[in-house]
Amino acid sequence: MAAAQVRALVSTQWLSNAVKCNLVGPNLRVLDTSWYLPAWKRNAKAEFAREHIPGSHYFDLDECSDKTSVYEHMLPTPSHFSQYVGDLGIGNDTHVVVYDTSDFGSYIAPRVWWMFRLFGHSTVSVLNGGLKNWLAECRPVTSEIQTPERREFKATMNPSWVKSYEDVLENIRTKKAQVVDTRFNGMFRGTEPEIREDLLPGHFPGTINVPFTSFLDASGKELDKETLSKLFKDAGVDLQRPLWATCTTGVTACHVALAAYLLGYPGVCIYDGSWSEWFMRASPEHIISEREKRKG
Repeated sequence: MAAAQVRALVSTQWLSNAVKCNLVGPNLRVLDTSWYLPAWKRNAKAEFAREHIPGSHYFDLDECSDKTSVYEHMLPTPSHFSQYVGDLGIGNDTHVVVYDTSDFGSYIAPRVWWMFRLFGHSTVSVLNGGLKNWLAECRPVTSEIQTPERREFKATMNPSWVKSYEDVLENIRTKKAQVVDTRFNGMFRGTEPEIREDLLPGHFPGTINVPFTSFLDASGKELDKETLSKLFKDAGVDLQRPLWATCTTGVTACHVALAAYLLGYPGVCIYDGSWSEWFMRASPEHIISEREKRKG
């Protein structure tokens, strides 16, 4: 399993073999990381209770976040993360495989993959294509929920990978880093409603729009390296330069981090507050929206 531990993506065939060989346990943990907006009328926990990959556990993004923040899904402290994943039976030597149940194939999973890496755990992989492809291939699911034996996990955070409102404000002035926004184009331009009712759509100056679904093929699997490289190039992104990513709450931004990592660039930074924070705090000149232009 050692070679697989350093891969950012594992196939459904690889995980299916691991399940068949009873390798899921203290050395290999599988996490369903699904989360949905209320408007989508899907209950991720209930879906997990109904069916999931055998041996997997539910990773609750709401629980493993900073609940004191006014912004959703802000990062937990290293101690909070350590406690949470330790309760899931994960130690520092555990290979973690994350997946979600979205119709996209991959939605939340890259965020949790990035969180593990942020907190010093490099042996983490995304299940390529998620449960969508697992089910399409008629692989086994179960409703049986197991309680893992707690393990000790010690997180070591890399704070340079996390960007704040102030960092982004300064970058607008200096333009030292490229910033990719992974929201859908209509939200980015301001022509379609935001996914959250308390936000108006738009973007901040200097950002490049590459919707997170652009990194996935029609089946929901990650694009091959050559196509990913072309995607970045066509968007005007130079992977040799500093690269940050943003979205609505810092979740789908992590698709940029995963894609860049697959191409050999592991240091993509995430603006954790993303548009949710920016819209609430920024001055009008730092909010660009075609919606406002139409008003005028």
